[in-house]
Amino acid sequence: MIVNAIGWPPSAMVGVMPGYGACRTRPGFCGISATPTRLLSGAKKRSRWHKGCPFPLAWLEPSFGFAWFITCGEARAAQETGEGLIALSAERGLTEFSAYATMLRGWAMAEQGRNEEGIAQIQEGLAAVRATGTELVLPFDLCLLAEACRETGRLEDGLSALAEALSIADRTGVFEAEMYRLKGELLLRQDHSTVAEAQICFERAVEIARNQSAKSPELRATMSLARLLEKQGKRDEARTMLVEIYGWFTEGFDTADLREAKALLDELSR
Repeated sequence: MIVNAIGWPPSAMVGVMPGYGACRTRPGFCGISATPTRLLSGAKKRSRWHKGCPFPLAWLEPSFGFAWFITCGEARAAQETGEGLIALSAERGLTEFSAYATMLRGWAMAEQGRNEEGIAQIQEGLAAVRATGTELVLPFDLCLLAEACRETGRLEDGLSALAEALSIADRTGVFEAEMYRLKGELLLRQDHSTVAEAQICFERAVEIARNQSAKSPELRATMSLARLLEKQGKRDEARTMLVEIYGWFTEGFDTADLREAKALLDELSR
């Protein structure tokens, strides 16, 4: 593992290297109440421990910025951060990091309606990452592709990306909750015959997120399940489960996901 290869102590990697400690160490994935400014400030303090190496500086933004922005649905902020990281990677010759930034910028573009352009960026970055033989972060990258494919109606392409992601997650256990949520969303867009399978995916996503104490993925999965339950006439059940997870958060209510959750709660309360 690269941590051992360059001799950094494990404590230095918390929140700096994507995938290290997975959901347990990422504020965005664990739902810890924090603003992007606070997260980036803390990351910069930790980076001073290793000033002689450009690696931590390069990963400050994707690990604390991108993970947080993507988890909370903040596409514009993710794109701005990605463009900054691409410039930084070019300056320091960090080709692999540029590939990650390209993918994440592609996700942000797709989220803002530039779907085909965004997918092309994600695929470009994926090809570069595959060339390195890196597997740990591939599930996350493939989730970005699946989400962009969902927005363009390329359902089979999205499901194919998730099938690969889930096969890797069987070995790594990373990002599983989001994979199952996205799979459920894609299945719902196919036809009525896949509704039962989609519901199983949402329930599985909620279960995984709870077991990992990953509050932001749990919120997303709960919203997906609540929408489906509402369509099935189970409005009270949908509202109860959403109230429980929404009530866990104490700040960050200006983020896209929490705004969406509040709007859904209001709708379910009418």
